[in-house]
Amino acid sequence: MTIAEISTNKDFSDQELADLDPMNIPHHLAIIMDGNRRWAKKKNLPPIMGHWQGAEALTQIVRDASEIGIKVLTVYSFSTENWGRSKQEIHDLIHLLEVYLKEKKEMMIEEGVKLSTIGDLTKMPSSLQKIIKEVKASTEKCEKIELVLAINYGARNEICRAVQKICADIKENKLSINDLSENIFSNYLDTKDYRDPDLLIRTSGEQRLSNFLLWQISYSEVYITKVLWPDFDKTALLTAINEFQKRQRRLGKK
Repeated sequence: MTIAEISTNKDFSDQELADLDPMNIPHHLAIIMDGNRRWAKKKNLPPIMGHWQGAEALTQIVRDASEIGIKVLTVYSFSTENWGRSKQEIHDLIHLLEVYLKEKKEMMIEEGVKLSTIGDLTKMPSSLQKIIKEVKASTEKCEKIELVLAINYGARNEICRAVQKICADIKENKLSINDLSENIFSNYLDTKDYRDPDLLIRTSGEQRLSNFLLWQISYSEVYITKVLWPDFDKTALLTAINEFQKRQRRLGKK
């Protein structure tokens, strides 16, 4: 069965879908959505307008990813480092997340998008925590694609929190230090319910990982594009997937 035959969303043409190898679609795609502020600056707009346009780009990319068969999409929404920005921009980013989730909840249900999060939500405002909880509950039975928002997320912070939980379990005799392995360690991470990303995309041309999924992307393919996130569209996504399908993933075995 081809991708075109199983797809119900028709943003892509049959030919675009036929050109993809349906047996080599990334199961888990991770994206560092970079370039919102530069996009706004180029258009003489305030930074928040770039973030809003970036949110709309995400909506379409979720649809496009779902259409080509990607099952998990993890995006860097608000990092632990974002607290270093101005109070106004932090306020605007959190407000954007709240409004976005409220406005997109029904669409997510209709299109089979399950919402999940990674990161330390306890540091976020209660209003945002409430709407996240509501949307998670409303979309928990959706099965087309899982959208994982990394909110107040940093890989180093995640690893530190995992070590704290491991130490607590060792202290309570729930885990022996001699039994600790990579697989067990992974079960203490925020991403314990997901396979590691097959492909990491970073937009805007920056060539760094920015403290994103450092443990999980050890063997992920990395694709960097100069396209700013608000301009990242189905064509840019197809280009990334086509590049992914050209690579031979050895995973350190050859």
